[in-house]
Amino acid sequence: MNTTPSQPESPEGLINPNTPLPGAPELHYAEGQLHLEGVALADLVKQLGTPLFAYSKRSMLEALKRYQLGFAGRRARVHYAMKANSNLAILQLFARAGCGFDVVSEGELDRVLAAGGLAQDVIFSGVGKTRGEIARALKAGILCFNVESTPELEVINAVALELGRVAPISIRVNPNVDPKTHPYISTGLKDNKFGVAHEETLALYQHACTLKGLRIEGIDCHIGSQITTTEPYVDALNRVLDLVEQIESHGIAIHHLDFGGGLGIQYQDDTPPDANELWKTLWAVLDARGFGNRQIMVEPGRSLVGNAGVCLSTVQYVKPGKHKNFCIVDAAMNDLPRPAMYEAFHAIAPVSLHSSAAPAVYDVVGPVCESGDWLGRHRTLQVSAGDVLAVLSAGAYCTSMSSNYNTRGRAAEVLVDLERWHLIRERETTADQIRLEKLLA
Repeated sequence: MNTTPSQPESPEGLINPNTPLPGAPELHYAEGQLHLEGVALADLVKQLGTPLFAYSKRSMLEALKRYQLGFAGRRARVHYAMKANSNLAILQLFARAGCGFDVVSEGELDRVLAAGGLAQDVIFSGVGKTRGEIARALKAGILCFNVESTPELEVINAVALELGRVAPISIRVNPNVDPKTHPYISTGLKDNKFGVAHEETLALYQHACTLKGLRIEGIDCHIGSQITTTEPYVDALNRVLDLVEQIESHGIAIHHLDFGGGLGIQYQDDTPPDANELWKTLWAVLDARGFGNRQIMVEPGRSLVGNAGVCLSTVQYVKPGKHKNFCIVDAAMNDLPRPAMYEAFHAIAPVSLHSSAAPAVYDVVGPVCESGDWLGRHRTLQVSAGDVLAVLSAGAYCTSMSSNYNTRGRAAEVLVDLERWHLIRERETTADQIRLEKLLA
């Protein structure tokens, strides 16, 4: 039996405790133990077990502050894109900090209201809104619908007339700008399912003017996610402003400009622009073109919560192999789907640096019965069974995309606030999962 771990080519090196981690300074080592703000993550694991997601309150508020600094003195507002992470406590935190919300389902609208947010601060996006969702949003009194097609425009108008209401709308234009990101999270190219083609937008606004159940409020654009350069934003902004000038030259007023979200975070070697610096560049374009006093909306998600979160997981087995070694942990693709779904990279760090194990190169994998169930490949680690690992930059598109595959309960979640922590989601049990199911008579 081979018990000597093999050494694949080009592994990621051992974590250096003196090198800033994604999520720093909130995420750091002190006396060999990984801390989130002032809380030792090993202590959380002792009390709550694993898998466990922990989020830094300070990290989220600091990320929001970068946008708010960029908007100082301007008519502009952040609407948190809650699909990134829809935990009620996180929504409550952002509502208290002055955010509006971007939702893509009736369920997300319900979550905003349950967290103390206001319907009048909600933008409703998404390509497949149902008549029921449209009616629910109209009755609640949302701020605006972002319309993504001609058929949707007609349905919103029909539902509004049935209810005796007028629906506030903006039209999402697809500017055909390449955001230079993963194809699954690119949304602004002509082959994507989102938005209205650039060349069809004016005609759709003119048609919207004839529909008595609609009120035109603005224009919307969102080109993708995990964008790490400024150029795609500048390109999209100029194309949208060209359209606004064209639309308004036909006597149709555009009251607000919604530029979506998409700003990236650091997962590995990513160096996205700071939100404040990005908006200095964009304001320069807006001012130069005479739009600096217009109402501006943005819908960041990942950039507010992504680096704030870690997923803590316990090593179950170390399995050496002739060609590859496996570090088998208790978190899986159902908890943290991004690697399986996008082949995404997440840094993986030991919670304790006091391991007696020899360094070796591993694929870090979960217990789910799929070969695609992996969290990291070719990682140099010093691990033994019982050690705890932290998967970093796990605040966005992890718990919100999690599932019960293999009848696995969703992980517990904790919000860390300086030296204190708050349990914001209990660990899901099998009884929770099967509660709505019925046996045959």
